[in-house]
Amino acid sequence: MVAARRRMLKLAAGLLAAAAVALLLDWCVPSGAPAPAAGQRRRDPLPAPGAEAANLLWVVQVSDIHISRFRDPKRAPDFEKFCSETIDIIQPALVLATGDLTDAKTRDKLGSEQVEVEWKTYQSILKRSRVMEKTKWIDIKGNHDSFNIPHLNSIQNYYRKYSAWHKDGSFHYIHTTPFGNYSFICVDATLSPGPKRPYNFFGILNTNQMKELSLMATQSLRSNHTVWFGHFPTSTIISPAPGIRALMSSATAYLCGHLHTLGGLMPVLHSQHHGGTLELELGDWMDNRRYRILAFDHDLLSFADLTFEEWPVVLITNPKPFLYSSSAHEPLDKILYSTHIRILAFSPSVITSIEVYIDGVYLGNAHQVSGPLYVLKWSPQNYSEGFHHIDATVQDASGRISTRSHIFAMEETLSLRFDFWPSVILLTDHYVLARVLFGLIVLIQITLLIIFRYLQKPALKEKPGLLTLTSYSLHIFSKINTLYYSILVLNLYTILGPWFVGEVIDGHVGACFSFGVFVGGSFLQGSLTFVVGILQMLFFNLPLMAYLCWCLLLRCQGHSFCSHIRQVRHIMAVLVHLAMTLLLAWQVYSCYFLQRTYGMLAFFLSPMRTWLVVLTSALIYKTWTLKSSELRTYIVEMKNCQSS
Repeated sequence: MVAARRRMLKLAAGLLAAAAVALLLDWCVPSGAPAPAAGQRRRDPLPAPGAEAANLLWVVQVSDIHISRFRDPKRAPDFEKFCSETIDIIQPALVLATGDLTDAKTRDKLGSEQVEVEWKTYQSILKRSRVMEKTKWIDIKGNHDSFNIPHLNSIQNYYRKYSAWHKDGSFHYIHTTPFGNYSFICVDATLSPGPKRPYNFFGILNTNQMKELSLMATQSLRSNHTVWFGHFPTSTIISPAPGIRALMSSATAYLCGHLHTLGGLMPVLHSQHHGGTLELELGDWMDNRRYRILAFDHDLLSFADLTFEEWPVVLITNPKPFLYSSSAHEPLDKILYSTHIRILAFSPSVITSIEVYIDGVYLGNAHQVSGPLYVLKWSPQNYSEGFHHIDATVQDASGRISTRSHIFAMEETLSLRFDFWPSVILLTDHYVLARVLFGLIVLIQITLLIIFRYLQKPALKEKPGLLTLTSYSLHIFSKINTLYYSILVLNLYTILGPWFVGEVIDGHVGACFSFGVFVGGSFLQGSLTFVVGILQMLFFNLPLMAYLCWCLLLRCQGHSFCSHIRQVRHIMAVLVHLAMTLLLAWQVYSCYFLQRTYGMLAFFLSPMRTWLVVLTSALIYKTWTLKSSELRTYIVEMKNCQSS
């Protein structure tokens, strides 16, 4: 009977876990073709993509350029070559530079400040390449472009002086073509005032900014398509209800940067909002020399993420990839009504051949219509059911070969899902998750302390196991006032008190709390502070308590600091002390980082860094020098237990 109940409980737990995973997948991994949304633009299947060079617009995006005075001397020359040669070849109607135009870091990489020579370098590249005469160049701020700026009118706000766009704030740009208008809405979520790194990793939009963006979204409904763009992914933007994703629900895509492929771990960060809006993070120019071509061909969106100086560049615009389709925003019926496969191909050399295959079957060579557009007649009705795979292999006169391929389909009822981790990274509100986790971790440790403080200590009757010894050490720890109140106050202070007071912006003293930063008469809502708080709890506060419990247990077994090294398992003792030493060293380094970042005032007025190093040393010393009389009851009980 008991075994049957256990099996039922396991089954119920398994079903609940499966349901939770299914819900998570449904929320975080949207399909490629969601149901149409209410209030969508009217879409007609005609005119459909054919053999004419019409109804075609393409733009380029580049992000996280990080022009630097101190690092990577090839970064700026490569960017100038991109502006002069690559843009000449591609000839986009528009270029979007989505933030972090300059690096704004000090030579040691610890401090941050606006470096005017970096901005002058950026401006000189735009002028020497004459790129602003060849195309519409729109450059916006990133978090690095806002480091250490007390207010938008500050002389340190070099963006206003040296950028191409010059103007702060969100805006709505309308690109006019003979076949309709295309709206591009910029989301400026950079902080003002702009603190030094690292506490401006998240962007913030206030209520007034959301109202402005809402008005722009309404105005853009008259355009063929709306593309939103900004520096921060939506997962790193703090915004009031209804939230930034709801606001951009009428957009076909949101283009952003900022995450730098997560150090190479996520070379592709694409997903789709539940309303059908694509969120397309672009890898950085800084280290990876990435850029993107995005095209509207008869109002069907397609794009390719590319690497600088890799030629030929290929983009299949019809049929478009099914994964990146949205019936809510695009006239997908046009694919079925189209007469030709359409391909954009760019190269410094003449394109000599474009071979097209569908499902491995050779269809023929696409021929040039005009400029970079190549077409090949096809019968889309032959592919009206199921998924199909298209490949286009392009060769130029220099012998370089490039292949572009994707899956397409005509049936909107089919479904493809974006990869799980990119969707989690782009669609999770990380500041909310961090806030909840931080609160839970602090609450768990405080609850644990209070419970063991008032819970009656059980008697040790036989040789105890690891779990019993752990529980016993917590009982001892929580009943020694000095240790109990020190750790309790430390945890309460971690969540409530100022971590440090210092020059958050040069010349402006501010205070950093777990829930946000006060500086220049403004309050910047907590975001990365919660992440730092989680790290502080997991890698210092909790390990410190565990280490002190372990030391107390050794004391109760009759050991002193010197004797336990000889008598306790040597390797275990060394490893435990080494781990605590490394964690304390990390805390000391944090003090150095604080001094280099926010000045000497922050170093001395830092309860969570400098003062905590002193407190930790005092607590460890106190633990090993406690009088035996304070531990007599526990020592006797341990000896009786060991003798039995």
